[in-house]
Amino acid sequence: MSSIRLNISDAERAINGEVHGCFGDAVVAALTAEPETIDELGLALARFIKPLSDLSPFAWLQQGESFEPYDAGVVVIDLAARIVAVDSSYSQPSAEGNVRIEDESSADEVFIPYRLSDDWLFVYSMPEYEGVSAKRRAERLAFKPLDVREVLYGRALLEFIARELFAARNSDDEGLFTEIHAKWLMTTREDLRDKTPREILLAKQDFIDFDLHSRSLQWSFTGACPPPLPLGSNAYARAGFGTHEIVVYYELVRYLLAECFTRLRAEKEFSLNATVEYLEQLKAAWLAAPNRDFSGRTPGQIIEWERQRVNLTMSATEYVIDEDCDLCQAMAEDFDTPTFWHLDGCNMDDRFEFSFHKTRAEFEAERKQWEEFNQEFDRDWKEGKYDKPFDESQIWFDDDENLIQ
Repeated sequence: MSSIRLNISDAERAINGEVHGCFGDAVVAALTAEPETIDELGLALARFIKPLSDLSPFAWLQQGESFEPYDAGVVVIDLAARIVAVDSSYSQPSAEGNVRIEDESSADEVFIPYRLSDDWLFVYSMPEYEGVSAKRRAERLAFKPLDVREVLYGRALLEFIARELFAARNSDDEGLFTEIHAKWLMTTREDLRDKTPREILLAKQDFIDFDLHSRSLQWSFTGACPPPLPLGSNAYARAGFGTHEIVVYYELVRYLLAECFTRLRAEKEFSLNATVEYLEQLKAAWLAAPNRDFSGRTPGQIIEWERQRVNLTMSATEYVIDEDCDLCQAMAEDFDTPTFWHLDGCNMDDRFEFSFHKTRAEFEAERKQWEEFNQEFDRDWKEGKYDKPFDESQIWFDDDENLIQ
């Protein structure tokens, strides 16, 4: 028993049909692209099942719903309600798992991990689905998503910077930019529905970072870049922030603070509109200019590729550090899989406001852990523990991960 009845619905229509269970598993994994419509889901499925024609992979399914089980059972994907209902003996897909991908270069089956965003609900019976679907669908249809980038990058940010710096234009405080930046991130805003910019930035960081990790594994295994999110998709238009854009945003705000402060100190009169216009020009130029700190990439390009879920890669000449190392050169010449480039925020201020922790408790717990580690290291150092020859017997391999510990 390996076939199921698959139902897919969005806010406008529903389709159903009999498919192999592995096809249903791939459709669930394709929800990582955050589709809102059946057509968007069909495009997202191309990441896992290579299309054989220009037709939708769902073109042969029939219109309407049918919850009658077929062979191994039934699976319902309700895009409008963000619900996956599973009643199947073939598999029990969930919000996080592994999915098989097509790899023409390997005779073995290749699986990669996937993880859906937190707004998906999984239920495992049709009665349970029917009991919650109408309410969730109504709630989601009534919810109008915000254009948060209009706030975080637009006039709201620029006016805030201008007003704060004008008020502090005579300050010699070395931590002025840090304090103003932290205030911006931590202030609840009505135009963000009573959330802070920091909460908006971190809301989907883990989800987007994991999806990019999954895509990098897929690229490494198959040798081909997974299809990006379409520019016209809802997921692109409403994209959350991953680590790359969070880091770029940090650098942008600091750049604007520094440049604006210099200008305001030199000016005798303050004009809010003129200062905002000046900041707008600075912002646009900075986002479009190649940046040495980003290996020559433009900040805007980094943001754009993350929104499309495209991994950033490096060439062999970029990642070979030691040009006098023959082994390094040989590895670079023979390396046939991409090398991925990342930002990690290592240059950001070591304060909670600029950390990736969602709560102060998490931030303080990590700081305590580091303090304990450093104390233990200092203690061992003073006791001469590190004066002894290196003991290779202390190296061991994890049987499951095959990683050096």
